[in-house]
Amino acid sequence: QVQLVESGGGVVQPGGSLRLSCAASKSIANRYYVEWYRQPPGKERELVAGITSRNITHYEDSVKGRFTISRDNAKTQVNLQLTNLKPDDTGVYYCRINTLNAWGKGTLVTVSS
Repeated sequence: QVQLVESGGGVVQPGGSLRLSCAASKSIANRYYVEWYRQPPGKERELVAGITSRNITHYEDSVKGRFTISRDNAKTQVNLQLTNLKPDDTGVYYCRINTLNAWGKGTLVTVSS
C-alpha cells in the first residue's frame, strides 16, 4: 500500500497563494490517477482537482484558473498550487490515489484577513 503525506498548508490572506504537496512512500511516476480533495469546516469532503497517469488534469469549477495540479516524478509528489485564494477555499486538503483508495491525513488551509 502507498502511504501519502500532505504538507504546505497554513494561514493566508485573501488573494494569497500556497503550494501543497502530496508525498508518496513509493514511486507514483506516470502511474495512478491522483486527486486533491478539501473538506470545509462543517461540510462534506469535495473533489478539487485530479491528474491522470498521462498528466491530463481536471478541476472543480470554482477553482479553475486559480489552482494548478502537477506531478513531480523525481520527488514522487503531486503538488497543488493555490493562487488568488478566497475565504471559501478554507478547509483540510487531502490527496488520494483513486484506484487504491489511499488517503493522506490532510493539511489545513485557512484563508482569512
